[in-house]
Amino acid sequence: MKTAVFDLDGTLVDSLPDLAESGMELLKSYDLHLPSEEAVRAMIGDGARALVDRLLTYGGDENRIDRDEATRRFLDIYEPRATQKTQLFPDTEKTLATLQERGISCVICTNKPVKAAQAIIEQLGIASLINAIGGGDSFPMRKPDPDHIRKTVRMINAEPTRAIMIGDHQNDIRAAMGVPMPSLFASWGYGDRTMSAHATAIAGCVAELPRLIYDLSRPN
Repeated sequence: MKTAVFDLDGTLVDSLPDLAESGMELLKSYDLHLPSEEAVRAMIGDGARALVDRLLTYGGDENRIDRDEATRRFLDIYEPRATQKTQLFPDTEKTLATLQERGISCVICTNKPVKAAQAIIEQLGIASLINAIGGGDSFPMRKPDPDHIRKTVRMINAEPTRAIMIGDHQNDIRAAMGVPMPSLFASWGYGDRTMSAHATAIAGCVAELPRLIYDLSRPN
């Protein structure tokens, strides 16, 4: 195994508080019904536009509001405050450093816009441990399209079939299956446990990742 491919939201970082508060601000601007933070949790994973569509639908809009305009408005709210309450999950920095020490490159493949993803890893102090970011707007496709992973891994001239995907959403697992490559389901994240059905293995916490990756790297 030469490359670890990480999802961002719900895998490396707990961004729910900032995403939820930004979503509430958006809905307030349209005078729509506000969701709870837990309701927003289930909306995360398919990128900003999908999140905005789900927020507006939850708020009571009947597709009258232009989704592209609402997405731009949401990003204007979210991007300046993307790290106000967002934090790394426990042991994330140590785990990334351990993988790098073992010669495993670490890249991020996220449906979040790359500008926001880059700002988050810089503010949280892990940018030096990430070799590349393939954001939701980096390529014409995004997860669950396997080409999102392939193109992200090839940003560092690595081979996708010698990589492993780590994520908390069915999009991560489905994209990995399409490469094909092994995957680890991040059970601490935002995805429902049923999304782990086709993962190679389930990780209980970030600290388990180096061992699991090592175990999957060994010849049978």
